[in-house]
Amino acid sequence: MATKIRLKRLGKIRSPHYRIIVIDSRAKRDGQAIEEIGLYHPKNDPSVIRVDSERAQYWLSVGAQPTEAVVAILKRTGDWQKFSGDTTPSGVDPQPERRDREAEFAKALAEDAGATAPAISKAKKKADEDAAKKATEAVAEDASAEAPAEGE
Repeated sequence: MATKIRLKRLGKIRSPHYRIIVIDSRAKRDGQAIEEIGLYHPKNDPSVIRVDSERAQYWLSVGAQPTEAVVAILKRTGDWQKFSGDTTPSGVDPQPERRDREAEFAKALAEDAGATAPAISKAKKKADEDAAKKATEAVAEDASAEAPAEGE
């Protein structure tokens, strides 16, 4: 059986994600893979490239033929240089550390500890409406008390 190492497309319409797979050369693009040996997310900045080097070396050694796109990825990870004996430099940009959103939120909360903002809820809104209603009634009573009676 002739095997190929190629990309299997996943993801949404404008957000492609790929898996690097070993598959029979006659199978369709997104068909059943023999083995998944890595992944490639080109839309991330920098692109995510993860390859199981040991399995890639095995499949290359038993004769699996990589596509041009996979060769480019393997050159970036250095696996192609190990296999072919090529001396060109390889390199994948390291992924930046994920930011800890909870820590950032806690820090911002600690900075604004003195500032208090009222929470808006149905109960708070109803209390505000009742207070406004009482204030308008009080103004109306004051106006009627100040006006002289018609009979006097």
